[in-house]
Amino acid sequence: MSENSIKNEFKVMVVDKAETKEWILKKHYAKTMPSVMHTFGLLDKDEVLQGVCLYGTPANNHNNALGEHKMIELVRLVINEGHKRNTLSYFVSQTFKLLPRPLALISYADAGVNHHGYIYQATNWIYTGLGGGVDYYRDQFGKDIHSRIMSDLRKIYPDRTRPEIAKMKKWSDVKGTYKHRYFTFLGSKKEKKQMRKALLEKYNIEPYPKGKNKRYDASFTPDTQTRLF
Repeated sequence: MSENSIKNEFKVMVVDKAETKEWILKKHYAKTMPSVMHTFGLLDKDEVLQGVCLYGTPANNHNNALGEHKMIELVRLVINEGHKRNTLSYFVSQTFKLLPRPLALISYADAGVNHHGYIYQATNWIYTGLGGGVDYYRDQFGKDIHSRIMSDLRKIYPDRTRPEIAKMKKWSDVKGTYKHRYFTFLGSKKEKKQMRKALLEKYNIEPYPKGKNKRYDASFTPDTQTRLF
């Protein structure tokens, strides 16, 4: 299916965060709502939401910038099943046009659930190997508490250790898994060159990982499938 024909069937636009919550909490395999900055929807001809793509602040403090350029993370991506080939890659590539520039993007595919990041490979992201594997915490509402939040709390409670803060907050321990790490750049040719140079100072570019992805049940149909006005 060509991109032109997909373009005739769908449009990609900014949507309200409220329209994405049920998708993320009940349809995405992670079942947790991250902190987000940009929320996009894939809509069909009838203005029915067919997928959501969310970008937010990277969990790792060291990944907030790449050289002199800001970096954000593609934190959630999910669409309805049954769409034709290339629909997902079309969706992601169209969100790039709606993001501010210059901008570096990072995203992960969770090796712990047998994901390899084929959508990032299809849209020509750069692969830099495995990252993560760090244990973290989760609050009583299901929100993941990563190092950035914990670092801020350590400044508020300098006499308490991370486990002590987690116990005080009634957070549960979560075993971190390793994740395939991908990058891509938005900007002018010069800006992309600058970002690539900064990336190579931190990571080596590696061949794309291959393997059989584990499928998860994404059959849930959100109630907010039609646009909210």
